[in-house]
This record gives sequence, C-alpha cells and structure tokens, in this order.
Amino acid sequence: MIYITKLNDKQIVINADLILTVEATPDTTITMNNGQRFIARESVDEIVNGVIQYKRKVNEANERLGG
Repeated sequence: MIYITKLNDKQIVINADLILTVEATPDTTITMNNGQRFIARESVDEIVNGVIQYKRKVNEANERLGG
C-alpha cells in the first residue's frame, strides 16, 4: 500500500500491487488493473519510489517469517 495525494489535497492509500501504469500527462495518472484511475500530485518518480519501498518492506517481512 502506498499513499498518494489527489488533486483536491486528500491523501488516500492505494494497493501498489494493483497498479498497471503510471503516466505523466502532465498530471500523474495512475491506472489500476481494474481500469480505475487516480490523478496524483506526486511525480511518476515519487510513485515508483513508493512502490519500491513497499515491495522492500513486504520482502523483508517475508524473510523474517522464513518465506
């Protein structure tokens, strides 16, 4: 899960595993695998870095649990 800020300044959490694409059009548009779209204030690079951090945390938790 990652936090994003919508254009109305509301912060929401989205499931990073369900992200299909992230585009700068010029606003950052996140398309989920179900077709739902979010427009975020964060840049594409910030979204990518958030996904990377999320995946690292998941992998670290799996290693601690012996997975």
